[in-house]
Amino acid sequence: MAQTLLDKLWDLHVVADLGDGWSLLHVDRHLLHDLSGTAGLFALAERGLAVANPELAFATADHAVSTATGRTGTTFEPGARLWAGLKELSSKAGIRYFELGQMGQGIVHVMAPELGITLPGVSLVCGDSHTCTNGGLGALAFGIGSSELTHALATQTLRQRKPKAMRVRFEGKLGKGVMPKDLILHLISRIGASSGTGYAIEYAGEAIRAMPVEGRMTICNLSIELGAKIGFVAPDETTFDYVRGRRFAPKGEAFGKAMVHWRSLSADHDAMYDRDEVVRADEIAPTVTWGTSPEHAIAIDQPVPDPTAAPDHTRRKAWQEAIDYMALTPGRPIEGLKVDWVFIGSCTNSRLSDLRDAAAIARGRHVAPGVNAWVVPGSEKVKREAEAEGLDAVFKQAGFDWREPGCSMCVAANGERVPPGARCISTSNRNFVGRQGPGARTHLASPAMAVAAAVSGAITDVRRL
Repeated sequence: MAQTLLDKLWDLHVVADLGDGWSLLHVDRHLLHDLSGTAGLFALAERGLAVANPELAFATADHAVSTATGRTGTTFEPGARLWAGLKELSSKAGIRYFELGQMGQGIVHVMAPELGITLPGVSLVCGDSHTCTNGGLGALAFGIGSSELTHALATQTLRQRKPKAMRVRFEGKLGKGVMPKDLILHLISRIGASSGTGYAIEYAGEAIRAMPVEGRMTICNLSIELGAKIGFVAPDETTFDYVRGRRFAPKGEAFGKAMVHWRSLSADHDAMYDRDEVVRADEIAPTVTWGTSPEHAIAIDQPVPDPTAAPDHTRRKAWQEAIDYMALTPGRPIEGLKVDWVFIGSCTNSRLSDLRDAAAIARGRHVAPGVNAWVVPGSEKVKREAEAEGLDAVFKQAGFDWREPGCSMCVAANGERVPPGARCISTSNRNFVGRQGPGARTHLASPAMAVAAAVSGAITDVRRL
């Protein structure tokens, strides 16, 4: 039978068919961070269990560490125990650990692809819902819960139910000022935040094929915001060029053999999907969220929606609650809304290409009075490369705060928060109530749109700049 990419990736890792749609899968890579990773290693130690394959696990602190200049693992005191625990337990288990300031440290979903830990065709897990980011390289990558995390460490396997297959084709070329973040926010707003539940999503089409790997990772990152824990793009020559020469990628003859295998990882031309969506990428404008769900997204030239126009009672109630929380007026333009904070970072948009896009708008401009603007690189490697290109100087001259690598204000687990009632444009992935701090009001957007807001002091169409 013709196979989808999901079929091929799944079949590669089945250890045993458990029946009723369930399989025992082999885990090729395991990422650990200072929240779930530390907890998982503690749980394993308490039960007297060993890590089955420590050479297949990689650990780094990202969630609960400060991103302030000159930070150490103890700068944010509540996170110090997690940082120290991850470091100590990883060492005892023989797991490779990347320390603060060391090449390799960073947000797990940024450092894993850039080091070649994430490869086409591998199965990769982490106790983090945005593990789907790694699918941008054609990996079967997904987040897992605490009990699954412990099981994977102890056995290098997981019991999983195979999801259904969805394909989303983005056709056409991106317009001026439009970035991968705009595409995925547009998709979520169009089909809904629960539309991917029970599916693995394959992203395809002309716009995806033309997109660099880092853009593909941004698309895959928000798969979980569609309700799907798995999202991926079939590997191609763009992927192979990205992987070639990275620290943990195959070398020499082994790389050539790997590419032969990787080239087989695409859907058969006559493969059937459980759901197939087509989106015209050339019709998408720069996009921003207005409410408290990623599906509350509109084009920059559209007004805040009126709850009375919602298609059903449930959404009417949700829209009204979101508008009340965000202090918006239905029917008013989203453009021109004053902002207090701007955050450029997170596993969605903190890679070197994201910072280049942001710096291109920031160069020669300055952050508006009253706006606090942060740029947080996604990894130590991104930070050093950005500094080598002078991007840090561009941001500093423009009035941005240039920070150390970490998750920072995306989830506010390290004390870095948007103040209550303040409005923030963020390049992260979630605008939930309180996500960036109690009472914080978050609008999701691309790096370019975030800078446009920072220098204008209000949500602004980047195309005007």
